[in-house]
Amino acid sequence: MIHPAALIDPGARIGERVSIGPFSIVGADVEIGDGCEIAAHVHLSGPTRLGVDNRIGSFCAIGGEPQDKKYAGEPTRLEIGDRNTIREFATINRGTTQDAGVTRIGNDNWIMAYVHVAHDCVVGDHTIFANAASLAGHVRVDDYAILGGFTLVHQFCQIGAHAFTAMGAVVNRDVPPFVMVAGTFAEPKGINTEGLRRRGFSSDSIRAIRRGYRTLYKSGLGLSEARAALATMATESAEVRQLLDFIDRSQRSLVR
Repeated sequence: MIHPAALIDPGARIGERVSIGPFSIVGADVEIGDGCEIAAHVHLSGPTRLGVDNRIGSFCAIGGEPQDKKYAGEPTRLEIGDRNTIREFATINRGTTQDAGVTRIGNDNWIMAYVHVAHDCVVGDHTIFANAASLAGHVRVDDYAILGGFTLVHQFCQIGAHAFTAMGAVVNRDVPPFVMVAGTFAEPKGINTEGLRRRGFSSDSIRAIRRGYRTLYKSGLGLSEARAALATMATESAEVRQLLDFIDRSQRSLVR
């Protein structure tokens, strides 16, 4: 299932039931897991590992050197999990030694055309990146987050689980779990109620998340006072505890 016009380095490791289209290039130190589909004109550079059943669209550049002027050829890597769909012209770079040396993409993600994931990013599971969403270096995106088309995320920012960014949002601070943001620069606009319902969150859980959001953004409290109030609420709500844990790990401060 490998087209004769594809170029495969002898050092690459190809699993079973893998298809590779014409004019694609698979470099040394690339591992492609079972059942992956690599379209035409894809460039896979290493060290890169793809898990099983991934689909890579035409003209993607996966595993290229980090776009970081401090990079000096160190042996860094890219790790991609299972069952991801990565559409045309997407670019995903390896890590740098200024961080953990690895860029990681989890499982079951839907990454649309022209998306860019820079060096040292960590993307969880079940995320959606709409067309041309772009992550700068060292960004973390947690499970089930959705990035609208043309979203831009500043380096070192974090996007919490189940968060949602509107089309064209420019994110320069951390977005807590469950929160929707929009604008340049992004501002909070409520919680991702519809997304939570679709994923099976109960009415009680959504009410608790909404109370947590109002405490954080609508109460007039400073961040330290809001955090104290959330700590009390978290004793009765796992979702508020998740929100509180995110606040505690935030380094760039929250969108406010």
